[in-house]
Order: sequence, then structure tokens, then C-alpha cells
Amino acid sequence: MNTEPALDPAHTALLVLDCQPAVPAALPEAGDREALLDRVAGAVADVRAAGGTVAYARVGFTEADWDAVPAANRSFAPLARHRAMHHEDPAAAVHERLAPRAGDIVVRKTRYGALSTTGPDRRLRERGITTLVVAGLSTGGAVLSTVVDAADRDYRLYVLSDGVADPDPEVHHLLLHRVLPSRAGVVDTAGLRALLRAG
Repeated sequence: MNTEPALDPAHTALLVLDCQPAVPAALPEAGDREALLDRVAGAVADVRAAGGTVAYARVGFTEADWDAVPAANRSFAPLARHRAMHHEDPAAAVHERLAPRAGDIVVRKTRYGALSTTGPDRRLRERGITTLVVAGLSTGGAVLSTVVDAADRDYRLYVLSDGVADPDPEVHHLLLHRVLPSRAGVVDTAGLRALLRAG
């Protein structure tokens, strides 16, 4: 039985992280990638149908962004060195199966957290968003970083349990069951649909 309070779609955004052609390729099984995209697409459709906001954060670098990454940054210095994930590269676009529509929020980021380098917090607040439902990749990177940051910014938070994934299944399981629940409600796509309908 779901004990989470209903969601008010007018104040809720689904935040889709790093669902770009280059990123799901890191998942171990092609079937897992397709199933994940299907579930996230279903959540996008549910949030839109309920009148909520859909927001996308994608990794994408300009030349200046690459030049600004210090060599000490263990995660992003290799991307900068290899000039990977250029913001105009089709592999860095939002995946075509999740294509943004007019009225959606789309931001570019150059670090893990969706709120840290792109300024979407202001855009979400301007729309009256107080609740974020986080989906996408990866649980140990963008999802964790975004949830921690959003919790510090006092959003009401949910993680879409079957709408997030990580290349390391052990990391995914540990975070989803032991770490993230201290900061966010954890619901699956069916649970999200129910919470939106109850609102």
C-alpha cells in the first residue's frame, strides 16, 4: 500500500537526467536500455497528461567548458581531454524516444548534478515547482548528485525506482534501497501514475 501523499501536478516536475544516445550505452544489456527508455517515456506521458512539467538535463560541453575542467576532476577531465560530449553532437541530444516538446524545460549541464551548473532551479521555481520526480542515468552519478542537491534546496523529492539505472547493479541497489530513501520517496512508474491521479 502506497503511503505517499498525492502529487499536485501543477507543482510537480519530472526531471529526466542524461537520457542521451551516448549515455544509456553504458548500461550492460541492450534489453535493459530499451526497457528503461520505455518506462521513462511512459512516465513522461503520465506527467504530461496530468498537467505536470517535464524537464530534461543533458550533458553537453562547449570548447570553453572543456577548457574549464581542471585536471584534478576525476570524472570530467577525461571527457574534456578527449573532447567528448560536444553539446551539438547528436549523441549528446535528448534521446529521440523522449523528445522534448514545446513548454518543456531543457537544460545543458557540465557536471553530474542537474541543478549545479545549469540554472534550472530558477526556471522550476518560476513555474511554482516544489516537487521533483527524478529519473534517468546514472543512479551513482547524476541521480545521486541531483537528489542530494535538490534535497538541500528543500524540494519534495521522489526517485522513480524503475526509471533509473546504473552500469553497476550493486551501486544501483545500495543507493536505491539504503541511501536515496533518506532524502526522497522511492516510487515506481505505476506508483507515480497513482500519485498523480490522486492529486
